[in-house]
Amino acid sequence: MMNPAMPASAHVPVLVKETIEALAVRPGGRYIDCTLGSGGHAAAILNRSLLGGQLLGIDADPEAIKIAKTRLEAYRNATLLVNENFVDLPDICIKYDFFPVHGILFDLGLSSLQLGSSARGFSFQLDGPLDMRLSPSQEITAADIINTYSKAELAHLIRTYGEETNSHQIARHIVTERPIKTTLQLAKIIERAVKGRRGKIHPATRTFQALRIAVNQELEHLETALKQAVNLLGFEGRLVVISYHSLEDRIVKQFMQQEAKGCICPPGTPACVCGHKPSLKLVSKKVIAPSPTEVQLNPRSRSAKLRVAERTITHNEYFNEEYYKTTERLCSSTEIEAVGWRRPAILKELQRVFAASCT
Repeated sequence: MMNPAMPASAHVPVLVKETIEALAVRPGGRYIDCTLGSGGHAAAILNRSLLGGQLLGIDADPEAIKIAKTRLEAYRNATLLVNENFVDLPDICIKYDFFPVHGILFDLGLSSLQLGSSARGFSFQLDGPLDMRLSPSQEITAADIINTYSKAELAHLIRTYGEETNSHQIARHIVTERPIKTTLQLAKIIERAVKGRRGKIHPATRTFQALRIAVNQELEHLETALKQAVNLLGFEGRLVVISYHSLEDRIVKQFMQQEAKGCICPPGTPACVCGHKPSLKLVSKKVIAPSPTEVQLNPRSRSAKLRVAERTITHNEYFNEEYYKTTERLCSSTEIEAVGWRRPAILKELQRVFAASCT
């Protein structure tokens, strides 16, 4: 049996054991890894879901897909790897008839491969172009933002996405010293801007985070994908998200808490008029963090936070319980063999209803 903990690259997946438990991975289950990376979590999921298990792996980075394909070669008959952005989750799942599913994973951190490549421009410790795109098909780079935004726009971006208190000083120095072409050039400018105001992290950390988030529209895509993911889950399916900074974690926490609520009418309303029913329930109200041992072995895991919620069924959803039972039966491997998907009218109708629920 393949050991999923053995890395195919320098990247070490975070919270693997906790992720498998949170997803409640079972033999024959269908799972989506929305941030495939080098395939560490995917290998662990497939290892646990043997005997009919299936995994759809998605990543915007084509290099990640190549690496994961090699790593997951032993599971090639159970995997479908797609070079897309998870913001297009419904379209991807409809295209490949991959729904409903038993679990969906988002691991929102950068991989060691991305951070370790100077050509990608993510690291302030390596000299390279100011790129920071997760996908080469994206048009806007970090250099475009750094060299074209006004001082006010830069300060707002750095403050909002980087939670950087020195945003105005940094923006002023950037505008003064433009054009800026490389990562080390930018890092040195930031160091001069903050002048000895060093904390526990490098002075450029928050600015580089802000630029990466802006270039890839990470927060907007996360908010969209979380809403879409709920409608992909079958009854009692699990949604698991690993975040690495407060902006991501806040979005995930608020989304799960909101979706776990019943009535959301204003306080004092004599009777419920909103009709809101919970679509999720919190499996663990407390955030799950790496153990001290894991942090020692993999320092990049220290800021990781895992949250998990479970799909509930309510009467006012597009997908009622009977629909889930029907689609899960039709999408099971045994049913596929039995009908050979020779029921295009049924499939087309399932796709139509699913697409409507994700809008």
